[in-house]
Amino acid sequence: MTKQIVFATILLITIGAFSYTISRIVRFFRFTRPAFPIKDFGKRINVVLTVAFGQTKIFRRPVIGLFHALVFWGFCVIIFGSIEMVIDGLTGTERVLTFLGPVYNIIIASGDIFALLVTISIIIFLSRRLFFHIKRFEGIEMKKITHIDANIALSIILLLMVSLLTMNTGYIEYKALTGEASVGLFPVSSVIAGFITNGQAESFRLMYEASWWTHILLIFLFANILPYSKHFHVFMSIPNVFLSRLDPLGKLPNMDNITREVKLMLDPNTAFAASATDAPPERFGVKDAEDASWKNYFDSLACTQCGRCTSVCPANITGKKLSPRKVMMDLRERMKEKGPLMVKNGRDFNDNHALLRDYISEEELWACTTCNACAKECPININHPTLIVDMRRYLVMEEASAPGEIKALFNNIENNGAPWQYSSEDRLNWSKDLEIKVH
Repeated sequence: MTKQIVFATILLITIGAFSYTISRIVRFFRFTRPAFPIKDFGKRINVVLTVAFGQTKIFRRPVIGLFHALVFWGFCVIIFGSIEMVIDGLTGTERVLTFLGPVYNIIIASGDIFALLVTISIIIFLSRRLFFHIKRFEGIEMKKITHIDANIALSIILLLMVSLLTMNTGYIEYKALTGEASVGLFPVSSVIAGFITNGQAESFRLMYEASWWTHILLIFLFANILPYSKHFHVFMSIPNVFLSRLDPLGKLPNMDNITREVKLMLDPNTAFAASATDAPPERFGVKDAEDASWKNYFDSLACTQCGRCTSVCPANITGKKLSPRKVMMDLRERMKEKGPLMVKNGRDFNDNHALLRDYISEEELWACTTCNACAKECPININHPTLIVDMRRYLVMEEASAPGEIKALFNNIENNGAPWQYSSEDRLNWSKDLEIKVH
């Protein structure tokens, strides 16, 4: 009974702390702008099955992609065992899900196998980060604390898997030495147990209990660290894939306020009626975190900081400052900075800083070619160009700020109705002296 009370207390503290953190993040969403309507659920489920659960984008780098997929699939399987541990901790039962019969054996056996596979994968990941210079793990946005954060999260996952294997090993040996029948199949832990030739039942019981508590407490700790870590994608990646933009990557969304103005110009009779009902005009484009859409902010929270986007960006490859990963990380950091102040003082609060220029420079934004290589490569379907283009829209439409070449193009469109510097009457002058037969 004491164990149940202690466990229930720790569980309540864990849920309370996690709920507080998530509620703070959710409050920030009300300052963002609307995005696209959520529909086509069948298509979205198919995207989740292929991109999230199938890990199709991860496998574009087949070797390291396989290890990442093993970690993801391992978590999907092991979570059933974690749910069972929570129920057992609250009710005082042992292996409460055994009523599932053969299905239970498959789940436990899979979890035992994946515990080893995930352990191997995490060791490889840690080795890559600690001992190898992986170019896409570097960049101006990848500060020292970012690397420490990644190493801590990977270390906790490693400890989770080791504690799971030792828990299963202790359970098997304890049951064998006491003459009781163990429940479930443990292919890997049974092999480990085979190497332990000496030991008393009480020692293995203590091993089982200590590993049980270590494993579940690490889960609770990890759950509350994740929202402050790059590994928040453990929770956010599947929802983010479900909420993907379903439009072709090259299609940029129109600005609703501009569309409305154009419609008013085409039908002036509606202008008087609209002026009486329309809300005050919104800022054109994105200057600060609250100008971004809820989907842009969701993308920033889900970002795995893997660097696949930046590694394929042609602007970055050719030495320009643009890093699509940095754009997402900057949005998350800016909202973390300004969000609490807006909660306290309202959406219009101004701290004399902004996402534009204080975090992301104009040079970075204009380096983007909108080729969508970053969005295509992203393993969780983040769409970087939509945010970059919206920030450029702010520069052009609010500040008339753009590189000289683009300003010349705008002037030509305004004056000549085309991006070229010649009037429509002169556009065919190049063909005057050519002998072209006209039929």
